[in-house]
Amino acid sequence: MIKRLIPILALFSMALTVSPARADSYQDTIDVFKKAVDSNRYFKTAYGYAVFPTIGKGGVGIGGAFGNGRVYERGKYVGDTSMTQLTVGFQLGGQAYSEIIFFEDQRSFKDFTSGNFEFGAEASAVAITAAAGAKAETTGSSAGASVNKDTARVVGAYNKGMATFTVAKGGLMYQATIGGQKFSYKPR
Repeated sequence: MIKRLIPILALFSMALTVSPARADSYQDTIDVFKKAVDSNRYFKTAYGYAVFPTIGKGGVGIGGAFGNGRVYERGKYVGDTSMTQLTVGFQLGGQAYSEIIFFEDQRSFKDFTSGNFEFGAEASAVAITAAAGAKAETTGSSAGASVNKDTARVVGAYNKGMATFTVAKGGLMYQATIGGQKFSYKPR
C-alpha cells in the first residue's frame, strides 16, 4: 500500500510546484498577507520581504518542498529566490501554501540575499487561516499547534531579524518532522 502511495504523492507534490506563477500572482499573494491581521503590520516597518505564491510539499516518511519567489527591498522588486526543504519523520500527504518572510533590517536582508541562506529545524512560521485572524497555528519544521490570535502575534515576532508567515492553499498533510528550509537568491 505505502509503495503505491509514494509515486502518487510524488506526482501530486510535483504538480503543485511546477505550475508557472502568473505575473500578478506575486501581488495577489502580497495582498493576502496585507489583509491578514497578523502579518499586515510587518509591511509598515520591515526593511524588505521575500514572497512565495505557491510552495508545494509532500512526503511519505521522507518529504520535501519547493517553491519560487521574489525578493523586495523597501517595496521594490530586486531579485528572485527559490526554497527547497527536506524533512524526515512521520509524514503523509501533500500540500500547497504561500509563504512570506519579512526582514526586520538591512542586516537580515543582506544575510538572506548573500547567496545561500538556511532556516534550521528550529525555525517556525505563523500559519494564517483563510479568515485572516480568527485563529492561527504555529508550524515549522516540526509539528504544529493551534493558538489564538493574540498568541500568534507573539509567535510572529522577529527571530534573528526575520518573521515568517504562511497561508494554506490546499491539500492535506499529516506531519511530525524535523527539517530545514534552504533558500537561494539571484539579483534581478
